[in-house]
Amino acid sequence: MRVFRGLCAAVVVAAGLVVPVQAASAAQRPAVGSEPVYDFAGAIRETAWVDVGRDGDGDGKPDRVAADIVRPAEPAAQGRKIPVIMDASPYYSSLGRGNESEFKTYDQQGRPVGFPLYYDNYFVPRGYAVVLVDLAGTNRSTGCVDVGGASDVQSAKKVVDWLNGRATGYSAKSGGSKVAASWSDGGVGMIGKSYDGTIANGVAATGVAGLKTIVPISAISSWYDYYRSDGASFGFDPDGLAETVETRNGGQDCSAQNAKLAKGATANGDYGPFWAERDYAAQAKNVHASVFVSHGVNDLNVKTINFGQWWDALGKAGVQRKIWLAQTGHVDPFDYRRAEWVDTLHQWFDHYLMGVDNGIETQPMATVERQPDQWADQSSYPAAGVKATTLRPHAGATAGVGTLSTAATSGTASFTDNLDGSENGWAATPSATSPNRVLYSTGSLSTPLQVSGTSSITVTATPSTSSARLSAMLVDYGPASIRNYSAGGEGIKTGTTETCWGSTAPGDDACYKVTSADTTNVGFTVISRGWADLANYRSLSKESPLTPGKPYTMTFRLATTDHVVPASHTLALVIGGTDADFITGPAKGPKLTIDLAKTSVQVPLVGTAPAGPGAALPRTALSSVANRPQLDLR
Repeated sequence: MRVFRGLCAAVVVAAGLVVPVQAASAAQRPAVGSEPVYDFAGAIRETAWVDVGRDGDGDGKPDRVAADIVRPAEPAAQGRKIPVIMDASPYYSSLGRGNESEFKTYDQQGRPVGFPLYYDNYFVPRGYAVVLVDLAGTNRSTGCVDVGGASDVQSAKKVVDWLNGRATGYSAKSGGSKVAASWSDGGVGMIGKSYDGTIANGVAATGVAGLKTIVPISAISSWYDYYRSDGASFGFDPDGLAETVETRNGGQDCSAQNAKLAKGATANGDYGPFWAERDYAAQAKNVHASVFVSHGVNDLNVKTINFGQWWDALGKAGVQRKIWLAQTGHVDPFDYRRAEWVDTLHQWFDHYLMGVDNGIETQPMATVERQPDQWADQSSYPAAGVKATTLRPHAGATAGVGTLSTAATSGTASFTDNLDGSENGWAATPSATSPNRVLYSTGSLSTPLQVSGTSSITVTATPSTSSARLSAMLVDYGPASIRNYSAGGEGIKTGTTETCWGSTAPGDDACYKVTSADTTNVGFTVISRGWADLANYRSLSKESPLTPGKPYTMTFRLATTDHVVPASHTLALVIGGTDADFITGPAKGPKLTIDLAKTSVQVPLVGTAPAGPGAALPRTALSSVANRPQLDLR
């Protein structure tokens, strides 16, 4: 069964039409949102190949990227220009887009027919053009992928330039005649999930004129933090991703470029020039576009530090921002809160691309999923009243198990890295000694504590060998029903019925399978985690040899989140060595002795943290979701 939403009228209706206004004053801006008054079936579908001014595949010719365009015919016939919604992706012919893995399709003449996702179906009838760009080296574009580097970013930036009359487009992949985007008003909004949203971040960080807004969904802000974590390696590298997305684009030899990727992404986890080129958070001061972020707080693929550091850097740059945070893993909000997402996105684009005075910029800054399908608005993110709070571990009667409070502490604790540990194994028996981790908890809370923002931990550890890894996590102990983010759907189930979002044309369906929350009951929830190589204690740019028996102090980040630990639950800190589900370990696992007086965790809290020890945690084994991360960057 299909349910239709927002169907386009079959003919053009003048009443209620919103004419794009880019520079109108507040008094002049229209207050009525864009309506579906344009004929989608009769929309213009075409391709422009934009010269990006690079020769990434070394064939002696400038690379051209394919920009597939669908736009309503009526505005151009009336001499009016329209804004653009753009999704630049490497996946249009390799992995597909969306929950149903849609691909681009073309007719026998090579003209675009099928546009993945609902953006064209919904927004073209409302007066927008939708442009889907193949990154260099993918689908119908020439060149090579460089996984977030200059080629990827320029692939999309040059299309923004072309839409503003600053770059050259052609009617063919090679040769052809010059084509201009005379129908474009120059205003561009970029959107996309994962790699696509990452490119939106990268283009915004160039400060390119004409980019009015971006909507990065589960996106990377620094490629270092996708492949590495404070010196530790997640065990996979960018050249593998490049080869995956280039597989269906014949004609280019990208072996030289891929070799550069392999060489640049050094295995030792040091942060160097390769990663700096791909660090958009460090370039956030250049961003002029507004930013609407969406991310799952349980995303173990594009880990949440990516939205956290991006969000903070954008705030320092004075960028207008909005954020949605779900309990899901790597999932698009269209697939966990469909109607509300489409409505909010519609208002966002209407405001920032058409100048509609709909008040979206004055609505609550943050919307957070507290329990499956239960949402709460916040006036700010991190939450209002948040305070950086230092919690310290205290030794208890049981070895390796103690309390966590704001009070000063002393003593030591030890564990051995067996190179095969995992967060669920470390957390499952919180009151028992483990040879492979230490655990400190607040005891039962009398009032709730909200963790909102990015935590960090400072550890002083003495290794028994010349190399060592550290893993740390914050755990909410207490029964809860959560989205099953480690299952195949990462917190959603896909049904068989469909709802339709916009207009359908031959070869371009607007209908998508309904999804629902996939939930599970747990005894504890890991709410934040982080990893580090102790050899990077001095600097992320260069590791230093460790001397066995000598103490080293290192501070590293834990994942960004927004989570309420309810009253009667317990907040705990767990410290271990190699978490084998996430990072690669050293050649030999060391014994690590923790100096408790010089170890602490800094947590952004709303509420009052315990100043003294609390009650012990239960002795029974507890369960959580499986924690092996999903590694499909779609």
